[in-house]
Amino acid sequence: MEEVEHVLKVLKQAKLALKNNDSIQLKQLSNQTIHSSSIYQDTDNILVAVIIYALSKIIERPRYQEYAGWNTFFRHFLKHIDYSILYLERKDFPNLREELSRIRRDISKLTGDFKKNVEEVFRKAEINKASKIYEHGLSLEKTAKLLGISLWELAEYTGQTGVSEVNITITMPVQDRIKLAQSIFAK
Repeated sequence: MEEVEHVLKVLKQAKLALKNNDSIQLKQLSNQTIHSSSIYQDTDNILVAVIIYALSKIIERPRYQEYAGWNTFFRHFLKHIDYSILYLERKDFPNLREELSRIRRDISKLTGDFKKNVEEVFRKAEINKASKIYEHGLSLEKTAKLLGISLWELAEYTGQTGVSEVNITITMPVQDRIKLAQSIFAK
């Protein structure tokens, strides 16, 4: 895992934001993590970003807290974050990965509409974060592979957001570049 200290800080802040029902802070923390994820292409960092973003979407929907399994779900999430922090502090990456995968298993234990809704939130979070990584310059194929989503899903989402239409090859006109260079060397 790259940037252990950064991810450790993010998880600690995410735990506090989760306890305070602060979905905006959780989204910001996820975005911070996705930047480093796109640089290092580290699946652990990406998974943390997806989980934190999904949590932000879940807590901003108060009706989820009315489901019968909410309290258990919430307690388990806090427990998983605590263990993730502990494993990161110990630099025990195999157990960290296992702890992050337990989150998915806990979701599969939910029932009814609550399970369906939470699974959908996580799926959309993966696609959203994949789009953010793609914005940082990774190819669609590499991004889809890192997140374990289909190239089709990612292409469809980026097509809707307009990310795919950004022309990153547009540069400053030649005359403006010459003037800029002359002004730099004139000093």
